[in-house]
Amino acid sequence: MTDRSTTEAGARGPGAARSGAATGDDPVPEGSTTTGTTGETVRRRWWGWGGWRAEGRRLLEVTALVGLVITQPLLDILGRSPDFFLFHRADRGEILLLVALVAVLPTVALGLLGLLAGLAGAAARTVTHSLLLGLLVAALAVQVGRHTTPLRGVPLLLVALAVGAAAAVVHRRWATLGRVLRLAAVGPLVFVALFVFASPTGPVVLPLGDGGVAGTATGNRHPPVVMLILDELPLVSLLDAAGGVDATRFPHFAELAAASTWYRNATGVSGWTPYALPAMLTGRYPAEPFAPHYSHYPDNLFTAFGGLYDIRAEESITRLCPPSRCERPVTPEQGIGVLVRETGELLRQVTAPHDSRIDPEDSYRERTAEEAGIDAAEPVPTDPKFRWDSLNVNQPARFTSFLNGLTPSARPTLHFLHLLMPHSPWAFLPSGARYEAPEDFPNEGDGWVDLARARHLAQLGYTDRLIGETVRTLRAGGLWDEALVVVTADHGVSFTKGVQGRGEDAIRAAADEVAWVPLFVKTPGQRSGRVDDRNWQHVDLLPTIADEAAIRLPWRVDGRSARQAPRTDAGKVFYDRPSQPMPISGGVPAAPPPAAPHRLVGTAVGAVPAAGSARVGGLGAFRAVDPDEGVLPGMIWGTVDDDVPDGTELAVAVNGTVATVVPVVAPDPGGRRFAALLADDRLFRAGANRLDLYLVGHDGRLRQLSVS
Repeated sequence: MTDRSTTEAGARGPGAARSGAATGDDPVPEGSTTTGTTGETVRRRWWGWGGWRAEGRRLLEVTALVGLVITQPLLDILGRSPDFFLFHRADRGEILLLVALVAVLPTVALGLLGLLAGLAGAAARTVTHSLLLGLLVAALAVQVGRHTTPLRGVPLLLVALAVGAAAAVVHRRWATLGRVLRLAAVGPLVFVALFVFASPTGPVVLPLGDGGVAGTATGNRHPPVVMLILDELPLVSLLDAAGGVDATRFPHFAELAAASTWYRNATGVSGWTPYALPAMLTGRYPAEPFAPHYSHYPDNLFTAFGGLYDIRAEESITRLCPPSRCERPVTPEQGIGVLVRETGELLRQVTAPHDSRIDPEDSYRERTAEEAGIDAAEPVPTDPKFRWDSLNVNQPARFTSFLNGLTPSARPTLHFLHLLMPHSPWAFLPSGARYEAPEDFPNEGDGWVDLARARHLAQLGYTDRLIGETVRTLRAGGLWDEALVVVTADHGVSFTKGVQGRGEDAIRAAADEVAWVPLFVKTPGQRSGRVDDRNWQHVDLLPTIADEAAIRLPWRVDGRSARQAPRTDAGKVFYDRPSQPMPISGGVPAAPPPAAPHRLVGTAVGAVPAAGSARVGGLGAFRAVDPDEGVLPGMIWGTVDDDVPDGTELAVAVNGTVATVVPVVAPDPGGRRFAALLADDRLFRAGANRLDLYLVGHDGRLRQLSVS
């Protein structure tokens, strides 16, 4: 028999022995045989000891790259997003299972692919490994390039593929790269350890405690407490030109104001819910960038009231109520399935060769009652315009659960709901009907800011209906007169051009939109409304509620109860980051001047000349509309011919009536030059509906665009 190493080198061709020796990718399997005289190699048994050693080395290299491409970025983002797990009510086991899937599953899948390739022989296995290595390096190059270069899209993808191909060649020729990768295979273990023990999500996985000390009674009367915390609602969105609640647009907020104390000069503490809500429920300003979890905030509303009150709490992206105080029923928006689905979407964004224009907080969407499988039929009001029959389908599930719990009980009860309304993503018309729209609409720039505000106000109109149903339920159940009812929001949002959002720039330029929020407090037995313009800050909320409920808080608070004398200092503070207060000034904000409706809105359009074309997204939804399903084609978007100047007015008509007029603008990153909200669902009819677009000339004349 000939020498085995010589025969193998000859069988693999010139240079193969040197290359294989350098990388260790092609060891000679035990039990291999050759014919010797002819140079042919018979089918060899691949999985000998040497084969398993080589496969182990390959798996370590894949593990290292998967750790850099998938495990590290995902666990880094998830580790900094405890609210993701809190929103989906994930328990410790589900979080650890997700971490295991992120850290192990991709490596196992690629390892099995390599094993299957090995069945076709050494050459196929080597090629497969080089291909996988090159693709993983290319995926890593996409992420690095997106953060360090201006390249995006196809150019970045081509450069990344070139880097991956070069890495595969280098790996085949030099052993050093393989050795480095094998050493780096410890990375996923390090990333998992950092996630569990050092990230803000860590306390959600490994809670440090189970809440603080309960408060003590200061009297014998402990009224029911009903708290509804809304999200991303500027006070100015509710106001009319006279500075009151716009009763025409928001009748149920106006009803609430007429029966409660409206603290009109109330400001939130932070533009970010994970800091704002704990400040509201602990009475303390944000001091550390902690997860909004009872481990970090053991002294809070729920622990203080837990000794004297039953607690029915529906939290959204916090978990301040510890398990010892709150039962958490299993709901359809939790479980490993939804965690995996959302994490998969996150991975798609992380590895894409373009920037994600989606606000991470927009991933939090309250499920509808229908999606959650909640059967909570409500009586249909006598006012047919209210359309509660459709709204009952569309209302978020947590709100439905909250309503179902608003019943009298022998023991004092705290009813709490943090509802992500009218927070984006905006998906509801004022009637309660839902509509679909792309997630990546810009919120900045001509036309887009106005569209964002219009969508926000439409969803606020829907939120107003939820307020009305809350008041109706309290009255019908006999709780309204005896209960302490609190309705407020944790923060606002700026729709000022150039500083849209809730960040530091928005706070400095548009504090009246970001910091000032509605706050209505109806005390037990209160019959009429009044306005209080004291300098309220949301750290005052807990001490006020505790005073009204006759409970002494067992810790020091930064806030001041409304039963105490008002602050003499008009100054306020706001936190973009914990422990870094930003002074803000000003008093009760004035509503922005209302936009005059366009003269064309509501008019019928007859035959007009044709003038070009438009390509429209969302057009298919007009072909078969069923209003009873609670879903309408409330948004359209698209582009027009290039020769249409920016700033040209575009009239949008539904079934022959102009619904809105919007500007044509420069293309956004998605290539869209216009988008329009069709907020009046009375324009739609069951079955096929017609959509027409018209260019509005300087002389007011219309020219029709062909729509495709």
